[in-house]
Amino acid sequence: MSTIANKLERKKAAAPDETRAFSKGKIDVYSVGGTGVGVATFEAGWKWSECVKPIAGTPSCQAAHIGYVLSGRMKVVMDDGAAEEFGPGDLMSIPPGHDAWIVGSDTCRIVDWVAAATYAKK
Repeated sequence: MSTIANKLERKKAAAPDETRAFSKGKIDVYSVGGTGVGVATFEAGWKWSECVKPIAGTPSCQAAHIGYVLSGRMKVVMDDGAAEEFGPGDLMSIPPGHDAWIVGSDTCRIVDWVAAATYAKK
C-alpha cells in the first residue's frame, strides 16, 4: 500500500501520466500524492471478458477496484454469481474475480483509486 506524499500537489486531469487504451475504452493514469489514480472510460458495448481479458490473460478480472461512477452504468458479476449494477454517483468496491460490462448506450466513466497501477497494463 502506498503512503500519501508529504507535499502539496496539483495535477491537471487533462494531462495523465499514462494512457492505456483497450478495445472500446481506456484508462488515464495519474501519479499524485504518492499514489496512482485512474480515470477509466468505457464505451457502449465494452465488456471486460472481450476487451481487457486478452491483455490480462486471466479467466476473470483479478484487479480490485474502489471507485466512483461519474457517468454511465456498469454491471459487475462476481465469479461466484453475486452481481451489482453501478450508476452515476455510486461508490463501488469490487474484489478480484469478476466480469463487467456497460449497460445501455451511454459512455461510462469511473474514477478508480486501487487498480490504476496495473489495470490493462501490457
